[in-house]
Amino acid sequence: MNPRAAGVDPTRLCDRRHSRLLLVDLQERLLAAMPEDERAAVERNTGRLVEAAHLLDVPIEATLQYPRGLGSITAPLDLLLGSGDGRTEKTAFSCCAADALTNRLTGADVILCGTETHVCVLQTTLELLAAGETVFVVADAVCSRDPRLKANGIDRMRAAGAVITNHESVLFEWLRDAADPQFRAVSRLIR
Repeated sequence: MNPRAAGVDPTRLCDRRHSRLLLVDLQERLLAAMPEDERAAVERNTGRLVEAAHLLDVPIEATLQYPRGLGSITAPLDLLLGSGDGRTEKTAFSCCAADALTNRLTGADVILCGTETHVCVLQTTLELLAAGETVFVVADAVCSRDPRLKANGIDRMRAAGAVITNHESVLFEWLRDAADPQFRAVSRLIR
């Protein structure tokens, strides 16, 4: 169990030195089933997180749910991901079923975005929390086909102890100070 996560304080900020950005199943066929405005927002906001993570040396992991059937990561996000960013194929809904990935997330503040909120994102969050990890769910970078299902997933994760946040809060918590050498580059991402 991660001792830093025991009794997670909801006022706690994301710390880039301990963060891992996790992109859950942001694949072509899955996102094609989402409402268009949700898809666009998730791709945009996740893209900003990926770019900032690269600037701030935050490790990135991405999962692909049954890629033979659901395709690869969406083209806009795939272009942003680097060769050093982890990619894990899976068939289980929770990312925690992939032991090697789970080992890389152990002891980290997991910054989570992806699809679908009430399925893979929810199951991953609940299992990470049960293992004692700290999870920040980026509400404007997760989606479901039905907004009611997204809301239910967010409610369940919040009740279980996840910190529900948004992408801009994560970016500025990673920076902490306008004097940070990467401040201008990161702040340009949201203009």
